[in-house]
Amino acid sequence: MLRFARRVVEQQTARQLALIDQWIADEERRERERRQGEERQPPEPEWLIQYGLNRSNIDAVHVGGCWAAAKSGRWRPATRQQALDALRGQVSACPHCRPDTALGILD
Repeated sequence: MLRFARRVVEQQTARQLALIDQWIADEERRERERRQGEERQPPEPEWLIQYGLNRSNIDAVHVGGCWAAAKSGRWRPATRQQALDALRGQVSACPHCRPDTALGILD
């Protein structure tokens, strides 16, 4: 009877170890995929132009990574020259990230 009990415990232990090994492999795969995804992401743009609800008029200019632009979701990446032109064309600068200061435009 004791030998039978020992075999049962061995089998259960082997199943549990196989399950834990599978969990470990799954987590390592997820971590590897997460790292690859981070490496493949395009670089953050330096400047952002936020568009209005109809996506035709420009509402504001932002520094890349500004939380206010990310919150609106209505922005497109812009070059330094596009950001300068927009600010010179009386488009408002974001009051949070102050792209006018970063671009060297003084009021």
